[in-house]
Parts: sequence; structure tokens; C-alpha cells
Amino acid sequence: MSDQRRATVSMALGVVGAVALYGISFGAVSVAAGLDIWQTQVLSLFMFSGGSQFALVGLIAAGAPGPTAILAAGLLGVRNGLYSIRTAPIVGRGFWKRLVAGQWTIDESTAVALAQPTPALSRLGFWLTGAGIYLGWNAMTLVGALVGDQLGDVRSFGLDAAAAAAFLGLLWPRIQSRLPVAIAVVAAVVATIAIPTLPIGIPVVIAAAVGVVMYFVQHRGRA
Repeated sequence: MSDQRRATVSMALGVVGAVALYGISFGAVSVAAGLDIWQTQVLSLFMFSGGSQFALVGLIAAGAPGPTAILAAGLLGVRNGLYSIRTAPIVGRGFWKRLVAGQWTIDESTAVALAQPTPALSRLGFWLTGAGIYLGWNAMTLVGALVGDQLGDVRSFGLDAAAAAAFLGLLWPRIQSRLPVAIAVVAAVVATIAIPTLPIGIPVVIAAAVGVVMYFVQHRGRA
């Protein structure tokens, strides 16, 4: 195995470990919110988007109507559709391949894929990260749902911070100009302003839309 391939595998497995463990938190929180083990597991199997899953069970726990909870969770998942624009060339053609890739196109698989220096390594990073997190997240969801009561407050373990840190660690080396920093700052400010006044999920979508608009305006200006 070449050094570059070994580095890609190491990066993917590191992210898989950090993010999959966070599934314990979701399993425990979901059961505490009133869902049973099977309902919790179905969410991880088919929704497979941590932010959307937490938003859904959080709103259910708060007594929000079902349609409202589903809408908020769906809005948070919009970003994965945007990621598919970048990952489509990496995945390649084929109905079944794209179907599976659509389920595994998440923050982390996209970030690992885009961090690689060659198309072949990007494919390896995408598939290894996507498959690893999918299997690990579902396994840890089951663990959290089964033993959540014995673990106590799983949020105190800092698993959410570990997952976020892994994601930021992938993005930071790719910031090589002022434009990504400016987009991140503006999007963060917009989200911070919107969070206290808008329903869950909408601030994230608005911040993402602002970032996309800034990116295209900047590149149109260079054309």
C-alpha cells in the first residue's frame, strides 16, 4: 500500500471512529424522547443524518407536531443534496452505485473525499468513510438505545465535540484563500442571528444559502 493510500485510509478510519461513537448519544437521546428501540434504529438506517435525527427527536421530546418535526429535520438534510454536486464526479456512473452514494453523502464522507490529492484516492476516501460511518453509526445507535439509561447523560462525554473536531480538522488544511474564511464568517453570523428567532433547521439552510450565493457571486466577478 502506497503512503498516500495509507494516509487516506488512516484519515477515513479516524473520522469513522470519532463520528460513529456519537451514535451512542443519539440512541440514548432518542429513547429518552419517547421513541422505542426499533423506531430509533429505523431513523439511523434510513435518515442517516446526525443533525436531522437529533432535530427530529428533540422536537418530538418538546411536544412539537409530527409535520413540524419532519420539516425541520428535512431542512437540515438539504445540505447533503448540495454536497452531491461535488461528489457526483467522484462516485461515477451507475444507478445502484449512485443510490448507495446518495445515502452515504454526508459531511464527513464529502470532506474526506475532497481532501484527497487524486481522483482514485477521493473515491477510496468517500466510500470507506461513508460505509464505515453508516455501519458504525447504526451499531452505536443500537448500543445507545439499549444501555442509554446505564450511561447517564451521554452529552457529558463530549462525543459531539469529538465529531465536530474531526470534521473541522479535515476542512482546515483546505482553506488556502480568504474567500472560504469570509464565507464561513458571514454564514456563522447569519446563523447566529437567525437561531433565536427561527425554527430549528431553517438557520442552517439560510446560512448555507448565503455561502452558496457568496461563492457564485465571487466567481462570476472573476469570470
